[in-house]
Amino acid sequence: MIKKILYKMTLWSRIKKQVFMILVDSVTIVLILLSSFSLRLDYLYFPNEDMVWAIFGAPIVAIPIFYSFRLYLSIVRYIGFKDLWEVVQAASLYSVVWGLGLYTLSVNLQGDLVMGIPRSVILINWMLSIIAIGGLRLVARWVFNSKTKKINVIIYGAGVAGRQLAIVLNQSDKYKAISFIDDSITNHKQSINGIKVLSPKYLGKIIVQQNISEVLIAIPSLSRIRRREIIDFLEPYSILVRSLPSVDEIVEGRLKIEDLKKIDIHDLLGRDQVKANNNLLKLKITDKVVLVTGAGGSIGSELCRQILSLKPKKLILFEVSEHALYQIEQELVSIEVPNVEIEGVLGSVRNYLKLESIYKEHGVQTIYHAAAYKHVPIVELNQSEGILNNSIGTWMAAEAAITAKVETFVLISTDKAVRPTNIMGASKRVAELVLQALEKRKHKTCFTMVRFGNVLDSSGSVIPLFRRQIEKGGPVTVTDKNIVRYFMTIREAVELVIQAGAMGKGGEVFVLDMGEPVLINELAIKIINLSGLQVRNENNPDGDIEISYIGLRPGEKLFEELLIGENVTKTENSLIYRAEEIMIDWDSLNPVLKELEDASNKNQDNKIKEILMQLVPEFVSKPLI
Repeated sequence: MIKKILYKMTLWSRIKKQVFMILVDSVTIVLILLSSFSLRLDYLYFPNEDMVWAIFGAPIVAIPIFYSFRLYLSIVRYIGFKDLWEVVQAASLYSVVWGLGLYTLSVNLQGDLVMGIPRSVILINWMLSIIAIGGLRLVARWVFNSKTKKINVIIYGAGVAGRQLAIVLNQSDKYKAISFIDDSITNHKQSINGIKVLSPKYLGKIIVQQNISEVLIAIPSLSRIRRREIIDFLEPYSILVRSLPSVDEIVEGRLKIEDLKKIDIHDLLGRDQVKANNNLLKLKITDKVVLVTGAGGSIGSELCRQILSLKPKKLILFEVSEHALYQIEQELVSIEVPNVEIEGVLGSVRNYLKLESIYKEHGVQTIYHAAAYKHVPIVELNQSEGILNNSIGTWMAAEAAITAKVETFVLISTDKAVRPTNIMGASKRVAELVLQALEKRKHKTCFTMVRFGNVLDSSGSVIPLFRRQIEKGGPVTVTDKNIVRYFMTIREAVELVIQAGAMGKGGEVFVLDMGEPVLINELAIKIINLSGLQVRNENNPDGDIEISYIGLRPGEKLFEELLIGENVTKTENSLIYRAEEIMIDWDSLNPVLKELEDASNKNQDNKIKEILMQLVPEFVSKPLI
């Protein structure tokens, strides 16, 4: 019954709640005055006719004062120290005004009693007002909050961010901070706002004893390496792990419960990003006319965002998909970077005349060629389209750049181009061969290629797939227990692409350091565990999510490589390497390219494979195991 009444009260309008609080305070003020007289006179006091107006009229003095101190604007469930301080000030001012007013109206020099009022009553009234008015609000907060079942959490990190998070959680209907976990020995066994700080070695014990549901990492300034170490430490407990936003948001005081997010898969990479060279970033972009093909794709759209921040003269978005072009154009226009013109162009990279016209019309100086079909199984089943878009499309885009005297042309390549086992990889390797051969011809365009592996959260990445499968209750599908991939964040990959493109002298293949290879099966287990769930298998039949092994897809490798040869040199960025690889001269390549284009237009899959094996001898159209 009481629970039902409290629930209905939470649904009241704000005005109705304020009126109710005013009525409660008015009754409380009268009762406090009666209690003050009774305590002072040592008997149950009730006022005579002269004092009735002074006691029962006290709310007329108190309520306006309380209102001016915003006591009725505070949300009782979230009342804190600042609100209680306002209660102290309001109650003090009311007591003084009431006492002085009464004595001013009825001054009597013949004794301590004026209208039957002992002076000490004013002091008692002041103390009881603070206790009662403040206490009622604290009791109300406790009653309302105790009716809400909260999630027990542990805060990892007892620094400034952790303490701020504890304050926010204290005002939350959803979370209850049970303890801090901190690596610093000096903080152990200390207490912050009544919450104990413990060593990480007690984590397992606390999780079981206190029924902990989540761990909140509150160390936003952590290096990625250290963050990964903490995540690896937490992962075996199969508990949901969330982290705080950036340091800037903490410093600016914008921390909210909603900012807590599930642990970012980027943190599992465990590598700190090398600081970008601003001069390289700006060299081919700032105050230049830049065009991005495939502008609406995962890589293309991030390229556009970073290019826009580097303030080109004009940014041209070239995209074959109307929907993708509309989305990226609307996003970039909303950023409102001054003096930068943005123009979306709908078209295919296979259309040489269209590209040449666009390049010349806008005076394009730098091109980032990100347009490509990249989903291995889809391209495997649509070989001719994959070749026409990835290989012939690159050829057309590059030839048009030469004709229009574009300064720089940067191809976004892939690790699947190295010893390819699928049409997609082979098509990208042919694209590399085209640029390498074209570079040797006499012209003003500098051709550069940048090769890297998988990027997290791209449309073709396995990570979004795992997340969706976990949200649906599984199973999580993994092709093979031993399959390995390299991963990099989209932002980092694009930043390195821009720097590598600026380093190009012509014909180089730049390879990005993707860090340590990741075993996909282990990655799936980590994501499941860090979501607060357990893997269901023979050893744990009561687990939550099953991992299903579905076998390698057509053309898929167990592992990917980034280099064809061994001739690799370092660059000024430790994550970018320059590779010198075998190429085919243009006179030999050109006739074979025309054959490949013809076979693709005629949809001759067998002929396509024969030509690809001629151009890319290391290509084998079967899984490399």
